[in-house]
Amino acid sequence: MTSEIFTAAVTLKAVEAEHFDLAFSGVTQPCPWPKAYGGDLVAQAAAAALRSVTDGKTLHSMHSYFMRPAEIGAEVRYEVEILRDGRGYSTRQVRGYQNGKAVYVCLANFAAGEEGASYAADLTEAVPGPEGLPSSADYLDGRHGGTMTEVSKAYWSGGRGFDMRHVPGPVYLEVEGGRDAPQAVWIKPFDPLRPVAGLSDAQRDQAALAYVCDYTILEPVLRVLGLAWADPGLVTASLDHAMWFHRPVRLDDWLLYVQVPASAENGRGLGTGRFFTRDGRHVATVAQEGVIRPA
Repeated sequence: MTSEIFTAAVTLKAVEAEHFDLAFSGVTQPCPWPKAYGGDLVAQAAAAALRSVTDGKTLHSMHSYFMRPAEIGAEVRYEVEILRDGRGYSTRQVRGYQNGKAVYVCLANFAAGEEGASYAADLTEAVPGPEGLPSSADYLDGRHGGTMTEVSKAYWSGGRGFDMRHVPGPVYLEVEGGRDAPQAVWIKPFDPLRPVAGLSDAQRDQAALAYVCDYTILEPVLRVLGLAWADPGLVTASLDHAMWFHRPVRLDDWLLYVQVPASAENGRGLGTGRFFTRDGRHVATVAQEGVIRPA
């Protein structure tokens, strides 16, 4: 089952802490690039932080830096420091180490929740539904070009565990649908997510959202620059990442990921995105800066 890809990524093993209060280890998942997928690190750090909070508070934000490339299929050790446990909020620092060097660091904040005013914009009305859009596999069927190999084609088509359907079109081989911003991506697991040891279903779904958000967040910047993933010589890498969880989410139906380019300068690009349920409920916001280096 394709949900095993995500489940394997966030299934952590408790290990003895060396630097801070708690420690876990996880393994990065296969991908056809020279370095591990950044969403592995974000989701694994989220899972580690979630397992350190036992008083019912929910994760509401993460702020991360990717410090070094992580090896594919290799263990990453996550050390969790308990910075604060208050009545309303708790804070954790998580550092990921591989081969004795820090590859990732984040601060994660948790909230007990309280009554207050509510507001959320709805950006879903003008976007066509997912059923009439081609999946990545449908789009790539019979297509060739750029640096795309059969391995990368299979990865884009089904190797990421989630069905992704682009509006106005993907940027795998060319900028399908034009260079105008923004873009949107409908996202849903190919099959139901399995239970994850140490996490409730609600926590698992938060970790899943953290996992999947990194796949396409730089795409709106690529789009306005006229770049495609398969362009020869294109180099991309995640630098820093921020995510806010506004409302509970279940990943058992389509979510709409509305993405906007914010800036491109000095070899870096900043993309922002917002996740919505099919009925327009705003559940999470993402911002990420990355290296974008054309040939």
